[in-house]
Amino acid sequence: MNRETRARVAPALLGLMLAGTVDAELRPISEQEMEQVRGQGMIAVDLGGSAANRTTRITLGLDAEVQTNIASLAFGDTGDGTDVLIDQLSLGHIATDANRVQIDGQTYAVDEIVPFVGRDPYIELAEENGEVIGFRVGFNQARGTLSGDIESFSGHLGIQLEDADGNVSAAQLFDADGNATQTRATDIGLADAATDCATNTQCAPLTNLQTLDVGKGNGDGTTGFTDDLFIAFQKQAVQWQDGTGGAIDAAAGVFLNVPTAMQLDLQTLQNGIPRARTEYIDRGLGLF
Repeated sequence: MNRETRARVAPALLGLMLAGTVDAELRPISEQEMEQVRGQGMIAVDLGGSAANRTTRITLGLDAEVQTNIASLAFGDTGDGTDVLIDQLSLGHIATDANRVQIDGQTYAVDEIVPFVGRDPYIELAEENGEVIGFRVGFNQARGTLSGDIESFSGHLGIQLEDADGNVSAAQLFDADGNATQTRATDIGLADAATDCATNTQCAPLTNLQTLDVGKGNGDGTTGFTDDLFIAFQKQAVQWQDGTGGAIDAAAGVFLNVPTAMQLDLQTLQNGIPRARTEYIDRGLGLF
């Protein structure tokens, strides 16, 4: 069974399990018998926060390895703009060099799929005084490549940028007018007084980032799993908890949180990150 097949089979099996009937007798068991039980639940429900600000997370015990393509992904379209708009979105890619070490630290034969891996997907609801004000969908663990033409982006893009003096800082998102923002950004660069997106000074269009390495840097050049990949929808600002117990501030609307292990210098940003191969047939779309 290949990786693509496994990704399709897991949700199908879950549906069959939930739809099936059970004919069994329930009986109490002793504490001693309970101590001998070991296993992992298919579905886990966790409550957090306080009575006034509560979160409810439903986690599915599933693993998926995929390479998938979507012609266009659009969330939060209000007629005058879109919160998240990514054309030719792909998760995972296809190897073109058998000697190249891929994001997971392995090498792959030419034409073999380098999968995007997602483990333990979850849905989490945020409530305020008993009213649902937002929800998010994410993975407890995720690693792989994300490719696409990022036309509009709302959220956080975890990229580190190195300036001309070798100083490293978190990249800043900018809107079409060059204003720092986390909503409907079109450009990325340094949070510096000298930055000018209109002239591409210390700044570049998000479309320059054709492929992103989603994951967490291990400090040795390899990429590990991140627990903070999610997309959230909220009618007011929400503080979502990150994997370390801290908070991620999400504004009203759509918020896409994409942690990466990428550190770029300005020249690389200006030149652009080329897109990984994501199709087996060259259709003239730059995906081959």
